[in-house]
Formats: sequence, structure tokens, C-alpha cells
Amino acid sequence: MASPDLTLDILCVGAGFAGLFELYHLRSLGYSVKVFEAGGDIGGVWWHNCYPGARVDSIVPVYEFSDEKLWKDWSWTEKYPDWKELRRYFQHVDEKLDLRKDILFNRRVVSAKWNAGKDMWLITSQDGFVVSARFFLLCVGNNSKIYIPNFPGINKFRGSCHHTARWPQGGIDLCGKRVAVIGTGASGVQVVQDVGPRASQLTVFQRTPNIAFPMRQRTIDEETSRKMKQELYSTVYRRCRQTLGGHAYDLYPKYSYDATEEERILFYEDLWNKTGGLQLVAASYLDIRLNQQANDELYYFWRKKVLERVQSPRLQEILAPEAPPHPVGAKRPSLEVSYFDTFNLPHVELVDLTQDPIVEFTENGILTADGHEREFDVIVLATGFDAMSGGITQIDIEGMDGISIADKWAKSVQTYLGMMTANFPNMFFIYGPGAPTALSNGPTCIEVQVEWINACIKDMMDSGVKRIVPLHEAEEQWQQIISQSMSTGLYDAPTSVFLGRNIPGKVSEPLLFVGGIPKYTEICREKMYNGYEGFSRTSLQ
Repeated sequence: MASPDLTLDILCVGAGFAGLFELYHLRSLGYSVKVFEAGGDIGGVWWHNCYPGARVDSIVPVYEFSDEKLWKDWSWTEKYPDWKELRRYFQHVDEKLDLRKDILFNRRVVSAKWNAGKDMWLITSQDGFVVSARFFLLCVGNNSKIYIPNFPGINKFRGSCHHTARWPQGGIDLCGKRVAVIGTGASGVQVVQDVGPRASQLTVFQRTPNIAFPMRQRTIDEETSRKMKQELYSTVYRRCRQTLGGHAYDLYPKYSYDATEEERILFYEDLWNKTGGLQLVAASYLDIRLNQQANDELYYFWRKKVLERVQSPRLQEILAPEAPPHPVGAKRPSLEVSYFDTFNLPHVELVDLTQDPIVEFTENGILTADGHEREFDVIVLATGFDAMSGGITQIDIEGMDGISIADKWAKSVQTYLGMMTANFPNMFFIYGPGAPTALSNGPTCIEVQVEWINACIKDMMDSGVKRIVPLHEAEEQWQQIISQSMSTGLYDAPTSVFLGRNIPGKVSEPLLFVGGIPKYTEICREKMYNGYEGFSRTSLQ
């Protein structure tokens, strides 16, 4: 086993929300902490996501750290900030907390092995640098391993081809170009509406229709920001801990059919026109993800709105089919500003991949099953991620039994409390599988988990506990809890990220705890207060 180049109390992987939060708080406790970041700067997903139109889908101020020292002298300019403003925010966080000195950039972790003799992790980066750390914190998030389908001939294409999450940092000039966008998830929607008016030709390849909601974007002036901070911010952050999805809003306290038909229509109209956004699901009736009839009614309300904006009857049926492609909310809803209107432009084409799948990439473009070869200058791969678990399993992590986490999770992604997994001592992961994650506001979920993890580490340090690892039976019980929580809701989408179905060959299984932030927080605290119930803890000799 290689000798370490550096010995630490804690190594964090990733310099996004979770990694920065951990670095600041663990360092303040007096521990030696470093962050390894594969990217060239701080921001995590917002360093990598610089594709055209990229912006967040959570409204400010919930999509930021709740620490007053960070928000009191920072002002957002938009309700939904874009990637450029988010990068400026992370620079602000760095300046306030002096984080950069403990972050090593362009350092991708490729392996980690547990040294049972020393109760330490031996962690290696792609350049051969080796760190020995007592605690190993994976702050890689749920969307860090990109997914590119195995398109035949993809390397033949002579133009420019990029995944949205690996977009060139200098950008690409798409004005007047012939552009293809493969995929209509969140990033696909954003690219299409941004590039559509500028490209000379835009072809969109759709596998699944996107039940996208209106963003209702607006600017925020300095006076409005000042008043929000003075009157609302502290209340908003406390409220986020109380709601199902970790936002400042929650489900409407009424069941769908306790309201009259007229009441429901006006309720949806109000949500659609005044707020839009994720509120169409997350602030809807209590049973919107439980009652199929109520869910269908929301879908047909949405469909009517889309049909009013799309001129072509053929495109209407592809973009908003009469039969719902999946329940509303079975995938995290995307937000749009002009996505559906873009398809009215004469130079924009929509290809339904269920009817005309891609046969192969060619030197000049893409050949589909109907025999049509379309030529492009740029191909945008908006094909998503091996979400929840992929960012962790792409690292060769070997636990106390010598089995890698990729092998352990190949048959089923098993976690305990969505923060640890059996046979991998002192290794925590944040905003990954088995937690509220993609069904919650990122910073809220992250802060809940980080607070728990840091309290656990401090308790171990203070009380002489050298090792903590979940019990297999506790892990199995947690899997039953998340399976049960998902089985009672409408999450059965054919290509659901929540179930791992967007990746060919990946086991279809529940990957999220859908009981909400308050219940999740309560369970995690209960396990801690009960002496870390479900864990094995080993004290120093």
C-alpha cells in the first residue's frame, strides 16, 4: 500500500454546496480538512454546468446557504439565477469564508481503500497523489457522473459534440449554426429555448415528453432584495426545514376532491399564472402524488396550456400527448420560459425517437431509422446523468471486506439514512441515494445531512470512537422504509431517474426517501439520540 503524501482528519470530495459547507464547519471545529475538486474552480455542478441557458429551478433565497454572514451582503438579480450569477455567488462565499486555501482543484479522486490496521482511508487522485484520512466525505452530489448513450459511430462526427455537463468553459458560438439537441430533460429544455432563436437550424431529438412548467422568471432590484433580507430571509430558512420538499412553500392543506371542480380549476390557474415553477406540484393538493385521478386532472390542465402555445397538431401530440407519459411529478418537473413556443419557429424540427430512433452518428450528422441523415455543425448531448449513485460508484472505493462499492451496489443501492453504507467505515455521502435529494431543495437537504454528519464526527473525536459503520440489518430496514415511501406514491415513470431507469442495465429500485425533509430530519436525529442506533461503533484501545 502506497505511503501517503498527506495525512488528514477529513478529506472531502467536491467543492459544491456540500463540500464548501463541510470545509468551513469542520475546519472551524479544529480538524485538518482538505477538499479535492475535479473541476477548475468552486461551485460543483455550477462550475461544470455552463451550457446555454443553464439556471437553477429553486427560487431565491432558498437556493443558498442559510448563514446570515453569507446572505446579508449578497443580492440576487433574478428569481431563478443563471450559472454565471451562481458562480459569482460561490466566489462571494469563498471570499467571506476563506475557503480556497484548503481546496485542491483539477484533482479527481480515482480510488479509496480502507486500511483496517490503521482505521484510515487511503485515497488516491488521478495524478497519483495519496491522502490518508480518518474520515472520507463524498460531496459529489446526485448529478456528477454524466451519461452518454452508446450511439453507434459517435466518434465519426466531424463537428463539435458536447455533453451539457461538460460544456467548454469558453463557450461555443451557436449563432447561425446547425444544431442538434438530444434529450429533453431539464438541460435540454434550457438549451432549446436559448439556442432556438439563434441557430440557423435546430433539431430536437425527444425520447420522453417533458411536463415542463412555466418558470415565471423576474428580476430583483436592490430595494426589493434589501426588504426581503430585512423581513423574510430568517423566516424563509426556518420554514424550509418544515416543508416536505425543503422549500418555503408546501402542499396545499386540502385533498383534490374535497374541492369542487370549479375550485380546482381556479386553484391551478392561480398557481400557473402567479407563481408557476415547482409549486404546480410541490404546492398543490395533498394527494397530487397519491391519487391517479387527481394527477391526471393536473396533467390535462397542463396539456391544455401547452396546446394553446404549439401551432402544429403533429407537434402538439408529440410534446403533450393525449395519454400522459407518466404521472406529473414522477420526474422532477423542468421549468421553461419559451420552450414550447420555440417549436413554432420555421427552422426548428422535433424528432420523436419512439418513432424514428437514432441509427448512428455519421461524419456530417445523425442518421435516423426513417433513412434521413440530418447534417449538423454542433450536437448537444442533453442526455443526463447516472444519478444518485453514479458519482460515488465511478470512484474505485474498496471497503473493509475488500469489495468495491460499485460491486456492492450493482444488485441494489443499499444505504443507511442516505448517508452511509455497510462495510465502508467512516465514509459519509451527502445529497446522494437513500435521502430526500432530488425531491428536495438542494441546500436544505445538504444542511440537514451535514449538521448530522458533523455532530457524529465531533462525538467520535470527543469520545474516542475510532470507527462507525452501519449494520447490515439497519441498512435493509432503511431500504424497506424508502421502498414503502415510494410505493405509496405516483413515481412509476418508464425512464425515472428516481428509480434508476434512465440508465440501461441499472437495477430499477427506489433511490429516494420521499417522506419529506421534516420526517427525514426526525428519523436521523432519533437514531443519533438513541446512541447511534443501527450503527456499530468501535472505541480506541
